[in-house]
Amino acid sequence: MAAPSPARAAALNTPFGVVRGVLFDIDDTLVDLEYSMTTALREVSEHLLPGLDQAGWEHFGRIFTHETTHYYDRYLAGELTFNEQRLLRGRAALGHFGVELADGEESHRWLSAYMEKQPAYVKPFPDVLPLLDILDAAGIPYGAVSNNVHDYQRAKLDGAGLERVTHLVGTDTLGVAKPNPAMYLEGVRLLGTAPGETLYVGDNRLLDAEGSTAAGLVGVWLNRSGEVVEDFDGGMVASLNQLLP
Repeated sequence: MAAPSPARAAALNTPFGVVRGVLFDIDDTLVDLEYSMTTALREVSEHLLPGLDQAGWEHFGRIFTHETTHYYDRYLAGELTFNEQRLLRGRAALGHFGVELADGEESHRWLSAYMEKQPAYVKPFPDVLPLLDILDAAGIPYGAVSNNVHDYQRAKLDGAGLERVTHLVGTDTLGVAKPNPAMYLEGVRLLGTAPGETLYVGDNRLLDAEGSTAAGLVGVWLNRSGEVVEDFDGGMVASLNQLLP
């Protein structure tokens, strides 16, 4: 499919300059993946951790979503399958509370239950649809670049009601992952824009803001949690609402 001509692209003023296209990360940028994971994790693990208080469940979720991402890195490196890294992260979280998830049927049941329930909890953040409405009205093309495979992320976007995000680059599109510059530049190619006039927005400071900036795009860190990083001097917003004046 041929990309549209950059000459026909509309322009939009932003706090980061004039842009003619916008690319987004997906997980915890467009959709609240952390909420979907922690909610499903609790639902499929409560029988294994009866009586765990709210603070315990929050810690459980944090282990799975933040403290075991090295397993996801091994998935990106081709050392594990996607479901293998999920299972290893689940075992690590359960193991922290003294529960061993046995090989075989028990692990299969736990993983199958999680796989079934988690997609239903994937929803867009409240600031996503209003921004996409503005971009559509202004004629600004947009898309997504993700460190997961295309078809899985396509189904995730569609399930979250984000079918309009039609341009999508996954790790299997080119056989590389962010922060490889080819990922961002493929997104730019699909939009038909120039890198320097394309905003790239994501929640991961290194992979999204700094990686896209290094590739020649206008990288912006979506820092929803208000994390303080003293040596970061790039573009940053706390909400997608702040991308436009």
